[in-house]
Amino acid sequence: MGWVKRRESTKGTIRYIACYRDIRGKTRSAGTYSTETQAERAWQKAENDLAAGRIGDPKRGRQRFEVYVTGTWFPNHGMELSTRQNYHYLISKHLMPQFGSMRMVDILPEHVREWLTAMQADKVPAQTRRHAKAVLDAIFTTAFNDQVTRLHAGRGVKRPTVAKKTKQILTAAQYDRIHAAIGAGEHDGEMMQLLVETDIETGMRWGELTELRVKDLDADADVVTIARVVVKLDPQFHPEGKRFHVKEYPKDGEWRQLKIARHLAGKLVDFAKARGLAPDDLFFQFAQPTEAKRRKRPEVLPDPMTLGWTEPHPKSGRQFRHGTITAYSGMKCRCQYCRDAMSAYRAERRAMGKDEPRKLRAPDTDGHIDGNWFRNQVFYPAVKAAGITFKVTPKSMRDAHASWLLAGGADLQIVKERLGHGSITTTEQYLGTLPGAGDAALSALDAIRGARTPADLQAEPSTAKEGTPDMAELMKMMASIKDTYERLAS
Repeated sequence: MGWVKRRESTKGTIRYIACYRDIRGKTRSAGTYSTETQAERAWQKAENDLAAGRIGDPKRGRQRFEVYVTGTWFPNHGMELSTRQNYHYLISKHLMPQFGSMRMVDILPEHVREWLTAMQADKVPAQTRRHAKAVLDAIFTTAFNDQVTRLHAGRGVKRPTVAKKTKQILTAAQYDRIHAAIGAGEHDGEMMQLLVETDIETGMRWGELTELRVKDLDADADVVTIARVVVKLDPQFHPEGKRFHVKEYPKDGEWRQLKIARHLAGKLVDFAKARGLAPDDLFFQFAQPTEAKRRKRPEVLPDPMTLGWTEPHPKSGRQFRHGTITAYSGMKCRCQYCRDAMSAYRAERRAMGKDEPRKLRAPDTDGHIDGNWFRNQVFYPAVKAAGITFKVTPKSMRDAHASWLLAGGADLQIVKERLGHGSITTTEQYLGTLPGAGDAALSALDAIRGARTPADLQAEPSTAKEGTPDMAELMKMMASIKDTYERLAS
């Protein structure tokens, strides 16, 4: 039960303070007013609002989705900093426009289905729709458990199906070409080559690899300890407003030790000595540029009259010739010809003293290599130079490591522990991913089908040598399987 406290100022003005007790019994103020009636209404409203926060009170479900998520769920929901950043984006971008103004109690499964259908119509990627639905389910699970709502609006609503694409694994020859192209690049080829070699030899995640320090290597035992991981964050989600945050545990929450090849351990030791690295230093450190990067352009620009026209401007309908400043500025054309023309124009102005050189762009980093920078400046150019046509990312190094181990006969459980997977099902996805992994299945099929026609045999050349003891044993086994099958069939 609240009350009103009368207060008189030094000038003799009478004011009234609305008082009430919160759920912990502490005295709170609901404001100061000029009349006693206003103060009475204020403490009554404050107590009603307080009652709406009690378990089982139906008033809790009347709060807006936005109020519940931003005021209760998101601030108090325990999660990793990188996960919090991703959730913030999904909630702001995909959840709030649809559910923000709705009351929690009014959101039904049919509204969730409409939302998913609308996102599909807007061509939101299936993976994004799946993640957004997972966040919505997490919100309503908490709301249902805390009795904010009596219905879980996401339960029973099918998540979008995300097709699992076949993994295309790098072969050893393709990796060698990428490795060589990285060494010929302009960004510390020695260090970048050692980075990708360490990646494909250990299968570490990017955050584990770029947080690897000299002290984590036991050169005598050829063992690397993965004890930390670094994540890149928006400064608003970083505890200290920075870009990179080091977690004192890897993704699976457990330290793990990896046995590495003797030659790789020797390369890491030699690299640390040559660079003068201390035990706490990163093996792979980002070096800030000392001068602005200048894009190379041809000495002689082509005649714009020979380059054709841009697409019509969406508003004016005008067209511009490629290789001109007007196309670059008016149409915002970024083809190579228009970029070269603008680059030449700016160079002429700088030569005449009319413009100053562009300021040096320095990535915001504390020494860790930024993943986006590495992909765009080092890895993708090397992939292109290596002549690889399918999509390859730095994660392909980890995929290749897992696939190569399994194809070479490594135990599935050992590979799981080496990669730090939480479930062996995740590791199983790498079984049979290398080219030629289906040869055993084809051999079994040939054993049942029997002899082929000469055309079939010529179309499918054997990869095994008939003269070897293993091949002879295999042929004998196939004949035995065929005889058994024919007896059962008869």
